Amino acid sequence: MAIKNYTSVFSTLVLFFLLFSGSSPALANTGEKALPNQLCDRIERIQQQKKLEIHGEKIAALQLIPQFYARRDFTLAWHSDRNIEELLTAIDASADEGLIPGDYHQDALHAMFELYRTGEMPTCERADFDILLTDALIRLGYHYSYGKVDPKRLDSHWNLKRELPGDDPVQLLQESIDADSLSVSLRQLAPNSPFYDEMKAALSHYQALQAKGGWPSIPEGPSIKPGMKDARLESMRQRLTITGDLQNPVSDDPAYYDDGLQAAVIRFQERHSLDSDGIIGRSTLAAMNLPISDRINQIRVNLERARWVYRNLPSEFLVTDIAGFRASLIRNGQVVWESVVQVGKPYRATPVFQDSMQYLEFNPTWTVPPTILQKDILPKLREDPGYLQEKEMEVIDSTGAAIDASSIDWSTVTSKNFRYMLRQKPGPKNALGRVKFMFPNKYAVYLHDTPYKSGFKRAERAFSSGCIRVQKSFELAEILLNDPQNWSREKIEQTIEAGQTKSVPLKTKLPVFLLYWTVGAKDGRFYFKPDVYSRDAAVLAALDGEFRLDLPDNMPDWYEK
Repeated sequence: MAIKNYTSVFSTLVLFFLLFSGSSPALANTGEKALPNQLCDRIERIQQQKKLEIHGEKIAALQLIPQFYARRDFTLAWHSDRNIEELLTAIDASADEGLIPGDYHQDALHAMFELYRTGEMPTCERADFDILLTDALIRLGYHYSYGKVDPKRLDSHWNLKRELPGDDPVQLLQESIDADSLSVSLRQLAPNSPFYDEMKAALSHYQALQAKGGWPSIPEGPSIKPGMKDARLESMRQRLTITGDLQNPVSDDPAYYDDGLQAAVIRFQERHSLDSDGIIGRSTLAAMNLPISDRINQIRVNLERARWVYRNLPSEFLVTDIAGFRASLIRNGQVVWESVVQVGKPYRATPVFQDSMQYLEFNPTWTVPPTILQKDILPKLREDPGYLQEKEMEVIDSTGAAIDASSIDWSTVTSKNFRYMLRQKPGPKNALGRVKFMFPNKYAVYLHDTPYKSGFKRAERAFSSGCIRVQKSFELAEILLNDPQNWSREKIEQTIEAGQTKSVPLKTKLPVFLLYWTVGAKDGRFYFKPDVYSRDAAVLAALDGEFRLDLPDNMPDWYEK
């Protein structure tokens, strides 16, 4: 993950865009500078009616466009034919970013530009053309910078900020208009990260496959194992060849499941987060038959998520990819540690948010949360009063004093009338394992070790009650403490074996991100992950829905004046 570099041009377009301001590179017939009557009429209409339509296209920048043109003494802003053409090209190319060109007045601007280019544009339309270009640039620049969809509208947990630089948007807009190249300015607005570039490459690749007809559908049927014969295997060879999983489709018997095809199936399963057993079962067949349009939309959704996230990232942070079941420690854009993880079950989903890790705790105790007490523990206690002893749990009161569990009639206990708490002692049976990584938050969600190691062998690992179970937890502890003399791996293991609960503060708080990606890329290969919490559909619906601009978190005070 790379850190975004913001240029003044970037800031310019972002600010104007976020403020619903109209930024615009230059464009108008050479020497044509002032159409004050037409511009004043349009601006007055915006101010009085709080709306303006040009050739059926709604103007979005209803606050800043009036300020922008007023500061220009109501003169045209677009005087460079090259920049006009670059904007139109960028609008057409917005599909390569997973966006919808129609959101940026595509058809109306192309039609108007043809009249402008040939000298057939009526004078009364020249001001309209200028305003529409300005609004289109604002729309496009903002979506490049922050995305079309406001994540807060989809997820109340979202707490990553979208903020403006603290500059005068009108001045910055003018500077962007005066820039030598509009296309360069726009490119600087999109996320500057390898992940975003990889998602764009994936989109281009799958769009090209779609243009060639996509892939064949394979009929349903019983599972196919290596060494079996099945008439469907011939279509399957074609299917896997199209996506590059099968390198050599030639076979003496296309209907025979040979070693070469098995290797291709395993590659496909690995790329689609399936159990990589080489057996073509229901899940593998379903993944193969998913329409290519669905894969394209999946990539578009993750490009949008990247626009939400890849901005002003710290130089070091810990990130959990929830849908990818993986945690990574990033330093200066490089992965220095990673581990597979287990995340929350769909009905106890791990939330998406950011926070700061403050300390580690070895040999933690675990106080059972109310939801788990009600839904998991009490039903087991009613069936087996010895459950607490088996799990090394104790009943405690509000002061932490132990209560005799045998004195409680568990058949009558409910979560509402239970006056005590259940606490699990430190040790190998503890649900948090032997170390937890604390970033206190309102969800009581954190990373931790786990005694449930077998779950790490599964391809899909949504098993927990919301927290994140980390396979390589001891490695992470050693790296984060970064103190070979006092906290070597040997010292960590000795502390754990001592069995005493011990908190160790980090030297510096570590930013933590819990994010959700359903597409990834590595070594030139594209990976598709399960949408375990069914979140993609809402993002796609908003992405394909009506155009909108959502204001940033730190709108300046003058904006409402």
